[in-house]
Amino acid sequence: MSDPVVFLARDGHFVGTELARGPWDPTAQHGGAAAALLMRAFEQLPAAEGLAISRVTYEFLRPVPLGELEVNAEVVRPGRRVQLLEASVSVAGGLEVVRARALQVHRADPRAPITAPLGPTPPGPEQGRDNDFVPPHRPMFAPDAIEVRFIDGTFNGAGPSTAWFRLRVELVAGEPASQLQLLAAAGDFGNGIGAALPWDKYVFINPDLTLYVERPPIGEWICLQSRTIIAPDGIATAESVLYDLNGRVGTATQALLITPR
Repeated sequence: MSDPVVFLARDGHFVGTELARGPWDPTAQHGGAAAALLMRAFEQLPAAEGLAISRVTYEFLRPVPLGELEVNAEVVRPGRRVQLLEASVSVAGGLEVVRARALQVHRADPRAPITAPLGPTPPGPEQGRDNDFVPPHRPMFAPDAIEVRFIDGTFNGAGPSTAWFRLRVELVAGEPASQLQLLAAAGDFGNGIGAALPWDKYVFINPDLTLYVERPPIGEWICLQSRTIIAPDGIATAESVLYDLNGRVGTATQALLITPR
């Protein structure tokens, strides 16, 4: 087994270990691993005081391979109240495999009225059940790098589910992962836990992921309440509401490519 981290930092590049592996291809990463790595890149860019990441949209252009990767990030539209960021992951030779754009917005005036909670926070992870997913390859991002505890539903069942997620290992060797990095890693699991189709008969790959962050998450756990919607003669989507132990923190949406195996 590789080192107990998802990515190694090496000479200005990153090396995705086997703990980054996803469920669809033994040579490709889980989208949540790459999403978390790009969230890390966004967090390291300069920002005016009071700005917070409010939205990140990822486009998974090609499968992200295990092995050496290059990450680039920049501020493309600076500002004191609104700022636009861009980042990408490329493989050797410069081929871009993931592209992301993030929006930073100044935090709301603390004197503004706040809305009532839209619903109760799900029961905590200590009340959850162990993940029932049987990995097709080992090690993998889940369950080996990410712990999953189900409150409602199962990985192998069809229909909406609720589950808590936390990192078991470091995302990047030698540094603790931030809560936003955990949010990005967990946010890409909505199509998996909220699947409406059997894993052994269909693939339902998401070529994108959009996260809306309503407030900075707190703590080591992120919860997803997820469901898949398959429109007649249309496109399927997976929708998730995101929570930490204190309540709702945002949403995640994925478009899905659904094909028979």
